[in-house]
Amino acid sequence: MDQRLPGIRPRLSLWSRLDGFARHSFPAAGTVLLLLIVAAPLGLPGQAQLLVAASIACVFFWSLFRPSCMSPPIVFVIGLLADLLGFAPVGVNVLTLLATHGLAIRWRRFLTRQGFFLVWLAFVLVAMGAASLQWLLTCVLVLALLPGWTVLFQAALAAGLYPLLAVLLTRVHQSLAEPEPS
Repeated sequence: MDQRLPGIRPRLSLWSRLDGFARHSFPAAGTVLLLLIVAAPLGLPGQAQLLVAASIACVFFWSLFRPSCMSPPIVFVIGLLADLLGFAPVGVNVLTLLATHGLAIRWRRFLTRQGFFLVWLAFVLVAMGAASLQWLLTCVLVLALLPGWTVLFQAALAAGLYPLLAVLLTRVHQSLAEPEPS
């Protein structure tokens, strides 16, 4: 027997609907904005790896804590954008980010109940796997054996960047979850 009683529900105002849309689209829009900022010609050494590290960290975080806002089609678009901005062979970041998303979704039930250290350790493993996958795919697509140290550099950069981004993204996540009372 259904416990819900029929009744009239008030329609959401335009501002309420826009607020809901903004809250739902922020993880993807924020990730895209971060990628555009990191891809700006700043002249940083290892800037291409920083772009990949930032995208992996954001996709992992949002896939873990807001999976409805970071769906596979959105991850695909973010990966394609990362490929185009980082001048990587098209598809490398797409597959890497989709694999990262899949692992985060797979481990979500366990990791969301754990402390930061265990989540970060899981991310380090994912970042190492993602860097290795990206290196392998790039080697295959350019038909050349690239230096292996880039895998370690990219994984270390992602592992070091994640705690900084996690602090910022956690605060954003909490503010998205708790709207201001009207």
